[in-house]
Amino acid sequence: MAPHPWADLAPEHFRLLRLAALPVDRASGARPLRFVQLGRVVRHSKALSLLRLSVQLPAQRLRKEQNLLEVWIDHQRKEVRFGPDKGLSTEPGNRGLGRFLLAQGAAWALQHCAHYQVEGAALPGRDALGEDDRLRRDHCLQAQGFVVEYLDPLQLKARYGAARVAELSERWNTEKVQIVDILDSAAMLQQADQSLREQNAKVRKLSERIDQLRREDGSLRFSITCLLAFCLFQAGLLIWMATR
Repeated sequence: MAPHPWADLAPEHFRLLRLAALPVDRASGARPLRFVQLGRVVRHSKALSLLRLSVQLPAQRLRKEQNLLEVWIDHQRKEVRFGPDKGLSTEPGNRGLGRFLLAQGAAWALQHCAHYQVEGAALPGRDALGEDDRLRRDHCLQAQGFVVEYLDPLQLKARYGAARVAELSERWNTEKVQIVDILDSAAMLQQADQSLREQNAKVRKLSERIDQLRREDGSLRFSITCLLAFCLFQAGLLIWMATR
């Protein structure tokens, strides 16, 4: 089956995202402050509509299916499908990116087809390799309005879905992920540049002070050496006079 013409659309609009610093996690490790780029592309036709969101990390290459969310609207069947087919995989993990992407996709679908049905799909087993991973995945989906259904007693096979798009939530944890406006990002860069200039000025003053102290230390060492030599001369002279 030939791929759809929209299958490989590149992002056309970009936003800056701020991933807040979070405490160190036992599984994820360190979670420092990071800034990433959100890409967005939208297409519409009489039969289909598509929203594709992608998150790019600076100086880091990702797999094609990572940090990618697609929302396909089938206007003929009145159904909405969330993708990709292999499941939503985010990097860095455990930073709120999954909920953010799902919330953005839900918000877009709510604007265009709130009464459409949501096509369910199987959840990949790699998302539930551990109990913590499984609970985190289920919480992410359920918080956005999806229903998670397990197909076996061991909870190894699962599906997600929702009756209607109207049941989905467009809210996410804004304490973890924030959209940064252009003016805000410019103000942050300006503040960072000002802080860097101030730090450079402090470093320059400290370097000058250290050089001055080194010069004073050298002068003191020379004076102490001269005094020591004079004291030795005086002591030798006194000994010579005493022995005479």
